[in-house]
Amino acid sequence: MAFKNVEPGKIENLLATLTLEEKITLLAGKDFWQTVDLPEKGVPSVKTSDGPNGARGAAFKGGTTSACFPASCLLAATWDRQAVRKIGRALADETRSKGARVLLAPTVCPHRHPLGGRNFESFSEDPFLAGKMAAQYIHGLQDNGVAATIKHYAVNEQETCRFTVNEIVGERALREIYLKPFEIAIKEANPLAVMTAYNLVNGTHADSHKFLLQDVLRGQWGWDGLVMSDWGGTNSTADSLNAGLDLEMPGPPRWRKVEDVVAAVESGAVSHKTIDDHARRILELLTKLNCFEDPTIPEERAINLPEHQRLIRSVGSQGVVLLKNDAAVLPLKKERLANKKIALLGFAREGLIHGGGSASVNAHYRVTPEEGLRAALGDTVEFDFAKGANTFRQLPLLGEDVVGLGGKPGWTLEFFNEEEPTGKPASTSDSALPTYIPIFVKEKWGSLRATARFTPSHSGNHYFGMSGLGPSKVMIDGKLLYDQRDNCPDSMAFLLGGVEEPEVQFSFEAGTTYTIEVITVKPSSKSGLAMLDGLIGFRLGFMTEQEHDRDLLSEAVEVAKSSDIAIIFTGHTPDWETEGQDQKSFHLPSNGSQDRLVEAVGAANPNTIVVNSTGVAIAMPWLGKVKAVVQAWFPGQEAGNTIADILVGAANPSGRLPMSFPHRVEDAPAHGNFPGEYVENDGNRQLQVQYAEGVFVGYRHYDRSEENRGKVLFPFGYGLSYTTFAHANHKVDVTSDGTVQVSMDVTNTGSYAGDDVVQVYAGSKEVVPENPVKELVGFVKVHLEPGETKTTSIDFDIYQLAHFSEQSGKWELQAGDYQVSTGKSVTDITAQAIITLGPELCRMLEEKTRDARVGTKL
Repeated sequence: MAFKNVEPGKIENLLATLTLEEKITLLAGKDFWQTVDLPEKGVPSVKTSDGPNGARGAAFKGGTTSACFPASCLLAATWDRQAVRKIGRALADETRSKGARVLLAPTVCPHRHPLGGRNFESFSEDPFLAGKMAAQYIHGLQDNGVAATIKHYAVNEQETCRFTVNEIVGERALREIYLKPFEIAIKEANPLAVMTAYNLVNGTHADSHKFLLQDVLRGQWGWDGLVMSDWGGTNSTADSLNAGLDLEMPGPPRWRKVEDVVAAVESGAVSHKTIDDHARRILELLTKLNCFEDPTIPEERAINLPEHQRLIRSVGSQGVVLLKNDAAVLPLKKERLANKKIALLGFAREGLIHGGGSASVNAHYRVTPEEGLRAALGDTVEFDFAKGANTFRQLPLLGEDVVGLGGKPGWTLEFFNEEEPTGKPASTSDSALPTYIPIFVKEKWGSLRATARFTPSHSGNHYFGMSGLGPSKVMIDGKLLYDQRDNCPDSMAFLLGGVEEPEVQFSFEAGTTYTIEVITVKPSSKSGLAMLDGLIGFRLGFMTEQEHDRDLLSEAVEVAKSSDIAIIFTGHTPDWETEGQDQKSFHLPSNGSQDRLVEAVGAANPNTIVVNSTGVAIAMPWLGKVKAVVQAWFPGQEAGNTIADILVGAANPSGRLPMSFPHRVEDAPAHGNFPGEYVENDGNRQLQVQYAEGVFVGYRHYDRSEENRGKVLFPFGYGLSYTTFAHANHKVDVTSDGTVQVSMDVTNTGSYAGDDVVQVYAGSKEVVPENPVKELVGFVKVHLEPGETKTTSIDFDIYQLAHFSEQSGKWELQAGDYQVSTGKSVTDITAQAIITLGPELCRMLEEKTRDARVGTKL
C-alpha cells in the first residue's frame, strides 16, 4: 500500500490560501492525539496512536482492546529481519483499527545501561542491530500505509529526570553509537516522521537542537519528513521553530499559541519562511497519508485477527533465548512426563506481556504460562501452583469496606479553587476508587480532599501507600499518617502506575469505623510533564497485614519439594519496568523476594527451571543452583503459548541476546555515570550525565580485555539451541567497490531442526586503544533440518569500519589490515580472516561518501 505522491504545486497553492494565523495553528496538535484541521480551507487532521508493541488507541488505560505484540527487545533477539517486517505490517493493521494513520514507533535509542527504564521498548545495545531491526519495522508499517515515527531523537537512554536531564556526549560517541540506529533506519526505510526526545543534549533541548535537526537530520542525511515533539516535550517558541521542530504535541499548544508565534514573527525572531516550511511539512504528511481524499477518522475498533495471533506466537518463540540447559532438562517431552508433577511458581498465573508506560496496551487477551503449559501438556502431568514472592510495587487501591460522606460505596471527592481545602468546595463528586488522574479534565483546581469512612473486616497493623502529583497527605481520624511534601518525581510515572509509594502502617480494630482523608494540592512548580502542569491527582493503596506479610516462600518450597520439576516464572511487572523511571535495582524486585524464591526452590528441587520475563539484563546470583534458564522478554498476548512452545520443544530456541548480561551492575561500562550527578545551573539543580565511556558501550567495553570479558555472565549474541551447529569453509573477499563478501557453510549437527544466527564482526587487526576491538557488521539467520548444510553469504560495506574523527569533523577509514570474525556470539568466534584495505580504496570511499558523512563540530 504505497503512500500518495506529493504534488508540490497543489501544496503551494493551498499554502498560499492560508493566513499566517492558520499556518501557525497547524504547527501544534488539536488535542491529545490529532493534528489541527481547517475545514473551511479543506485541510483535514490525522490521528496518531502510541506504539511500539501495539496500537493502543486514545485511552491510556482500559479503552478499546488491541493486539499486544512482542516488545522490541524480543524482536531484536530474533535477529530475523523478515519477522520484524511482518510485525510492522500487522501493527499497521492495528493502527488503522484505532482510526490512526501515524504510529508513534519504533523506539531505537541504544541500551546504554542495564537499568534503563525504557530499554525494553528499544532494540539493542548495538546500534547496527538496532538500526537494521528498526528499518524492517518501518518498512513493514509503511508498506502497509501507516506512517512510522522513529523516536526519541536523540540520546534518550534514561528515564531519571528525563524532562530536564543534560546528556553530555562527545561527537564521536554521538555519531557512532547514539545517532547510528537513526541514521541506518532513516536512510534505509525513510520513516515519514521523527519524534524528538525530552532531554537536553550538550546543554540544548533536543526539540530546539539545530545541530541534530538541521545539520545532521535534514542536512547530512537528506531526510525531508515531519519532526514532532514528544508529548509535552516542546520547550520554547522561537528556538524550536527555528531549529526545525514542525509539530508541537499534544494540543492545545503550550508554546505555540497563535498570539505568541505571531509576536515572534512580528519581532523578527521567526521568519515567515520558517512558518511556511513547517506548515508545508504538515500538509505533505497529510497528502502522503491520503487524508485530503479521505479525511475520516473512524471509530476505534477491536479486531482480534487469527493471523495476528499466530504471528505473535511464532515471532515470540523466535526471540526467546535459552541461556542454560544443564543435562538437557529441556525440552519437556510428553513421553518423559507421564504421571509426573510440575510446580508452577511465581508469575505462572499472570503473564508478563509488556512493559509499562506508553508502550502498554489493553490487550485483546493474555495467555498465562500456566494456561500455555496446560494446553501443551494436557493431562500428561499434574500441576501445582504457588506464588512464592510478593512482587507488587504499589498496593492495590482501597476500594472495599469504604463509603463516602453520603453513605454510598466509595469516596467523596471535594474540589477547591484554593490550595487549602477550606470552606465550601467548588465542586463535589463521588468515586468508586481512591484515585484521581486528571489527564483529560479541563478544570484546574487548587486542591482536592477525598473522604471515606472505612470499616475494616480484619484487625491488624495494616499497610497504606500513597502518591500525588503535588504535595499530599493522608489523615486517619484527623491524625496525620503520611505526608508527601514534594511533587511526584515523574508525572508520567504517576499517570501510568510506576511510582513506588512508601508504605506506612496503622493499627485497626475490625468492625470499628475510621474516617480517612486524602488532601492533595496542585504541583508547586512544573511537575515534569508539561501537559499535567497545574493539574492535581493522587492514588491510595491498601493491604491488610495478614495478606502483606503472608509467608509465600515457605508455601512455594513445599510445593517444589513435592514435585518432579519446578518452573519459576520471574520478571518485571509493568509497574517495575516502565517509562517514567529507571530500574530501581539490577536484582529482580521486590527487595530480593524473587532471588530468595529461586535460591530456595533450587535447593529444594534438583530440576528447577527459571523463565525470566524482563526487557533488560538482570542479576542471577542463583544461576548455579538451577538446571535451566530461559529469557522470555515480554512476548505479547500469546506469552503463555510462546513460552510453552519453547519449554516443550514445539519450537526450538533460536533467539540470541541483543545485549550483554554482566555479572554485576558495577560491571556495566556506564556504571558511575548513570543516572548522573546534580549540578548548579542558573540557580537550579540539574541532573547532568557524562557519557564518559564514549563508544565503549556494551560488548565494545567487555571485548577490550580478558579481565573485562570475565565480567560478562552471558555475552552479546549468545543463545543455546536444542540442536548443535558447525561452521566450515569460511571465505572472505573484498570487491573493487569496497564490499566485503563473507560466506561459510553452516551444518546442523544435532537431532532437532533449528535456526542458527551467523554473526560477522570486524575491526582493525592491530588493536587501537581508542577503537573497539571489533563491531557487528552483518548477520543472517539460517534454518536447517538435522544433518542439513547450507552456504550462507553476508556482505558489508568496508565503510562500516570507519570511525568519526572529532579533530577533522569527518568519518575516516584508515588503510591497513582488518580482521573479519564469524561466530555464534561476540565471544564464540568460529573463523577469522584478514583483509587488507589499500590507501586508494579508502580514499575513493571517503570521497564517495563525503557528502553524506561529513560532520560539523558540536
